[in-house]
Amino acid sequence: MKKIIMGALMLGAVISTQVVNAQKLNTLSAKEKKQGWKLLFDGTSTKGWHSYNQSSASAAWKVADGAIGLDQSAKKSGAPGGDLVTDGEYENYELLIDWKISEGGNSGIIFSVHEDPSLGQSYLSGPEMQVLDDAKHPDGKNVKHNSGELYDLIKAPSNPAKPVGQWNTARILKKDGHLTLWLNGVKTAETTMGTPEWDALVANSKFKNWKDFGKYAKGHIALQDHGNDVWYRNIKIREL
Repeated sequence: MKKIIMGALMLGAVISTQVVNAQKLNTLSAKEKKQGWKLLFDGTSTKGWHSYNQSSASAAWKVADGAIGLDQSAKKSGAPGGDLVTDGEYENYELLIDWKISEGGNSGIIFSVHEDPSLGQSYLSGPEMQVLDDAKHPDGKNVKHNSGELYDLIKAPSNPAKPVGQWNTARILKKDGHLTLWLNGVKTAETTMGTPEWDALVANSKFKNWKDFGKYAKGHIALQDHGNDVWYRNIKIREL
C-alpha cells in the first residue's frame, strides 16, 4: 500500500510539474525581464506580426495551444499564405524561439529581412536558419540545408535536431554583424556579415546573384511559409 501511495504521489508531482511548465509558455521570468528580454509572441494572438508586405497577419497563421502555426488546410480554403514577419526591426539582439515541424516539412527562421514591394519574398534579403524534417524532406540530403544550419551558407558540425513531433529550441545571436546560431544548445554556425568571409560564403551559395541578400544590418524577423505545417512558440528577444 505504501508503494502505491508513493507512486501516486510521484505521478501527481509529475503531472503538477507539467501543468506548471505549460503555464510558463510564452512568459518571461523575473530574471529575464531584468535582463531586458521581451516577448515577440504573446501566446494567444498574432499581435506584433504581419504577413510579408501586408498590413496584417494571414488567417493561415493560427494560434492554438500556446503556439503560432501555419495551417496549410486554411490556405486550401482560401486564406492567403506567406511568411509571417515582426512588426519591429532589429539589428543587435539575442533571439530564442521554439519550433516544431510537421512530417516531411520545411520552414525557416529568417532575419535581417528588408520589407519592400519590390521584393516578393522575405528570403530575398534575409539569411535563414533552417527548420526541417531532416529525415523525410529532400533538403535533408543536401549539404548546408539541415535543421539549425545557416541555410546554404554554413554546414553544422553535427545535427542536434530532435525527431519530428518534438520541440526544438533555436538561438540566434547577432551583434555588430557577428552572427552565431545554436540549435538545442549546440552551436551550428558562426560568421560575421559584411566581411570578406561573408562575401565568400554568399559567392559560393545560391544567393550569389541576389543583390539584396544579406545586405541589411537591421531588419524584420520572419517565420517562413514553405508550404508545410509548422509551429513556433516561446519567441523572445533581447536587444543588445
